[in-house]
Amino acid sequence: MSELHYLTATELARLIRTRQLSAVEVLQAHLDRIEQVNPRVNAVVTLAAERALDAAKAADAARPEEADRPLHGLPVAHKDLVDTAGIRTTYGSPLFSGHVPDQDDLIVRRLRAAGAITVGKTNTPEFGTGSHTVNEVFGATRNPYDLTKSAGGSSGGAAAALATGMVPLADGSDMGGSLRNPASFCNVVGLRPTPGRVPDPSDTAAWFTLAVSGPMARTVEDVTLMLGVVAGFDRRSPYAIKEVFAPEPEEGVAGLRVAWSPDLGGLPVDARTAAVTATAPAVFERLGAHVELADPDLTGAEEAFRTYRAWYYLLAHGDKTELGPNTAWNVEQGRGVTGADLVRAEVARSALYQRMAAFWDTYDILIAPVSQVPPFRVEQPYVTEINGEPLPDYLTWMRSAYWVSALHAPAASVPAGFTTDGLPVGVQIVGPPFEDARVLRVARAFEQATGHGLRRPPLGDGL
Repeated sequence: MSELHYLTATELARLIRTRQLSAVEVLQAHLDRIEQVNPRVNAVVTLAAERALDAAKAADAARPEEADRPLHGLPVAHKDLVDTAGIRTTYGSPLFSGHVPDQDDLIVRRLRAAGAITVGKTNTPEFGTGSHTVNEVFGATRNPYDLTKSAGGSSGGAAAALATGMVPLADGSDMGGSLRNPASFCNVVGLRPTPGRVPDPSDTAAWFTLAVSGPMARTVEDVTLMLGVVAGFDRRSPYAIKEVFAPEPEEGVAGLRVAWSPDLGGLPVDARTAAVTATAPAVFERLGAHVELADPDLTGAEEAFRTYRAWYYLLAHGDKTELGPNTAWNVEQGRGVTGADLVRAEVARSALYQRMAAFWDTYDILIAPVSQVPPFRVEQPYVTEINGEPLPDYLTWMRSAYWVSALHAPAASVPAGFTTDGLPVGVQIVGPPFEDARVLRVARAFEQATGHGLRRPPLGDGL
């Protein structure tokens, strides 16, 4: 146990439950790791160490029936978009640099009810805007595999904290790839669940289905463990799923019909990323799946995603001033959305959903790149070109993720390998709506067959 901080959440939970480790020991190992590594990567931006130690002591003193909880004594970090009662929550914005909520968000309450111990908050761009984690409050989060590169975003702090062993579990959120992209960039696992699987009650955008919360961890098994805790019906969400989430009992992927789309129908993909993701189909074939080269018809995904995203940003942030450039740009896009635009977006997304329903009649799973590029320079605000093709705005390089967001489908990012210069690349595993358990089963089979997630960041100095 010399690297206790790199044990899986599942293993740590077992050791705490059987009293082979105390919650205090586990927490202290992760606090020590944060002290060692966080100054280099800037992933955990608000630490709640004393409060966490009190909770760990209480966990160790709990009666056996109280300790019989799935996450009892496990450290967890929350994205700085998530409200945590009594713990500073800035949303990555100077407007809220001193904000301390008086209530926990639902996902925090569910994690604590399952026995998890809040260690602190992870970095995010302002209001989660963009797939590069940098803001004016805390600065940039750096990629643990190359400190000169981006950790992705907007859950970049969570991904970097997981990759370096600062926490075994973290929550993320995903509108256009904000959970999948940093998982890909940092060689960890992230699941964008089917909308409604993990409810996000809202007083202002209750029907908005593009943004979801989801679990992140270093292994698919741990993501599955966490999803079992945070998933579940809540009547304050109008599209919350009533079905109780349960992992699929089957193992492996033998006999599954897998569609392999190397560029989702013509998107530019950096040659380094393409070389890594191109190895995924052979893995599935060796595991007994039937793999075909097949591009889904995603016509309308661009218009639908951008229109609804712009509308949401105006709704959520249109009353704020002094916003950062990315958030301000999104709000301005929202000011231009008309009723006719929303009509076209709804028609486009409805047609897309029906075409994909037919696609899922033929295929059980779709695999594709998560991101179109590998991690880029941390000083670079966003990707401006791919393979020499200039991109018109800061959103365009994320299309391989946000087109999938428009499908109302579960999608996981799983480590797929490394570029020749050692940068992580993830493969995106997409399933039909509501088939989250299938996605996780396939993701675990791929993970176990490849072992890419076992490669740790080369931080040096014994770390």
